[in-house]
Order: sequence, then C-alpha cells, then structure tokens
Amino acid sequence: MITDINQLDLNKQYTYADYLTWQFEERVELIRGWISRMSPAPMRRHQEISGNLHFQIFSYFVNHSCKVYIAPFDVRLINKRKKADDRAILSVVQPDISVICDLEKLDDRGCLGSPDWIIEILSPGNTRKEMKEKYALYEENGVREYWIVSPEHRFVQVYQLKEEKFVLTDTYFEGDNIPVGIFEGFAIDSQKMFA
Repeated sequence: MITDINQLDLNKQYTYADYLTWQFEERVELIRGWISRMSPAPMRRHQEISGNLHFQIFSYFVNHSCKVYIAPFDVRLINKRKKADDRAILSVVQPDISVICDLEKLDDRGCLGSPDWIIEILSPGNTRKEMKEKYALYEENGVREYWIVSPEHRFVQVYQLKEEKFVLTDTYFEGDNIPVGIFEGFAIDSQKMFA
C-alpha cells in the first residue's frame, strides 16, 4: 500500500492496477505508464471557465444520451491491441471535461476507453502536457474532438480527428460562437464561457 507519493519511483512505469493501490491525497495521472503530477488546485479563473463550459454542455445533453463529466474523473485509455485488463492500462487521465456517448464505456471507476470530446483548460505549468503529451495521447486513442482553452489569452483551439490524425479546424477567440464539429448544430458561446 502506497500512502505517500514520495514512496513512488518516478523513474518507473506503472499500470492502472498500481494506480488503484495508491492512498495519498495528491492527484496524479499516468501517461504511457509514467507518473504525471497534477498542478495544485486550479486557479479560480480556470474553475470559472470549467463551470461555464460544463453548464452549456450539460444543458445541451439533457435530452441526449451522451454524458458529460468534469475533473476529477478517471479516463482509462486502453491499447486497442491488448485486453482491457487493469495491468495492461498504462494511461489514466483526468480531463477537465469529458463527453462520452458510448455509455458502455462507463463504469463505477469512470470511463474505459476514449471519450468522444475532451476539453483541457491550460493552467500555469501544464501547457506542455496539454498541448503535446495529452494531444498525442488523445490523438493515438481516437478522441474525436479535442479543445484546448487558454484562459490567459482567451482563445480555444479546436482539433478534430480526421483519418486518425488531429487537424486544427480553427482557433476561436472571446466573442466567437464555437461550433462543436462532432455534434451538428451545437455551439459554445465563448462570451459566456469566458465571463
């Protein structure tokens, strides 16, 4: 039983089975088996944007079968060539917002497999992780749409999966209506999101 994050060897790869045994307060993610520490509690601005986004998305999906979740919510990304066994899962992430339409992927521990839409909100210290490491991980695992939100510069980069690669569809700024490409007719009011 691991009760202190300092008991972990940061030079070792871990699995979801290991992750389940950790009993410390710090939040961590596993990216390809490597521990990635989460930033301290997000800044107030981050939380306001997350809440505003969640409200708009949740309101849209009230009469649809898709489910929307906010962090902390474990998303276990599975290698398509391997069995979805806890010892084979090397990536466990906690996106700021996840939308899952295949409800078979949901269980009591979170989501097993890729959400349809993931939104990550940048915070000081996580830009590289969100824009490079998680970008590659989400692309590799078939996330259909990925948004990166910059509270500081008030823009949203929208990526859609096309032929197994993310394509930047556009960069939207405060005041723009941001279409959700995978859900026709649905758009986010960025003015309300950044309010």
